[in-house]
Amino acid sequence: MLYPLKFRPIFKEKIWGGDKIKSIMKQDFSPLTHCGEAWEISGVDPESSIVSNGFLQGNSLNELIEVYMGDLVGEKVFDAFGEEFPLLIKFIDAKDDLSVQVHPDDILARKKHHCNGKTEMWYIIDAEPDAKLNIGFNIPMNKQLLQKHIANNTIEDVLQFVSVKAGDAVYIPSGKVHAIGKGILLAEIQQSSDITYRLYDYNRKDKDGNYRDLHIEAALEAIHYNDTNNELIKYSTQLNHTNNIVCSSFFVTNFMEIDRSIEKVYADIDSFVIYVCLNGKAQITCPEGNESLQTGECILLPASIENAVITPKPHCKLLETYIL
Repeated sequence: MLYPLKFRPIFKEKIWGGDKIKSIMKQDFSPLTHCGEAWEISGVDPESSIVSNGFLQGNSLNELIEVYMGDLVGEKVFDAFGEEFPLLIKFIDAKDDLSVQVHPDDILARKKHHCNGKTEMWYIIDAEPDAKLNIGFNIPMNKQLLQKHIANNTIEDVLQFVSVKAGDAVYIPSGKVHAIGKGILLAEIQQSSDITYRLYDYNRKDKDGNYRDLHIEAALEAIHYNDTNNELIKYSTQLNHTNNIVCSSFFVTNFMEIDRSIEKVYADIDSFVIYVCLNGKAQITCPEGNESLQTGECILLPASIENAVITPKPHCKLLETYIL
């Protein structure tokens, strides 16, 4: 019988990484000095997450899908994605600015890389006072105009930068130019893809005096120039309720802040459900088993679980995500 599953994080050393995944998300077992990313739930080969609890401990997420199929991910999810887990859940700590980049949509990614594209969302967990994100352009843009700004080294002049604080959320569809600015710790929920085209990197050089590789032509092809929605998401934060942040064909993400027990019913979802603990502690209780959850941890409830009770200890903030 399947039960609530926890996984070992996969840590990524990044030149722009810091120590907030350790200090704020409580993952002090990371061995990395500059931990930029922690992949919490991943089916991206060859880095499929490994179960850390229960009798399935030591098995990879991809192995579980092969065996349990729709019981794990949901029948309609398995019909759509087969043995590929459709989401990648991360924490990202940007001590320095990340490159300006864009991800291909499904059509382009399948054509060029034989994989899905990358639509994502960000939930800001912590932000320093002057922290900003780049979301799209600040003027109407087309390929020819962008090429001119790249040639003239003036691309920063046409990027839209948005100040952010803890609790802000952003939806980044494939094809949108974007960048995480320094001083930001966030949770990222995205399609299961690791395809990124770097468009601009602030003319930085590495420790050996070399510029990082850019992917200008690929980025110019991938950008959706008509997408001008560059706003932060407005969403409710009502206590002890399930507050929707994103509802898309790629994933649904909700915000929950609770200080009392909440019963959740999943019978009509036909999908796995993931909880990301942003702050605090909770106990998840269901007929298939009980599991604790605390700051910086994620848990996957298989689709075969039809209901659960989430009890804060005594207070917690969660992201809830699943596939429609």
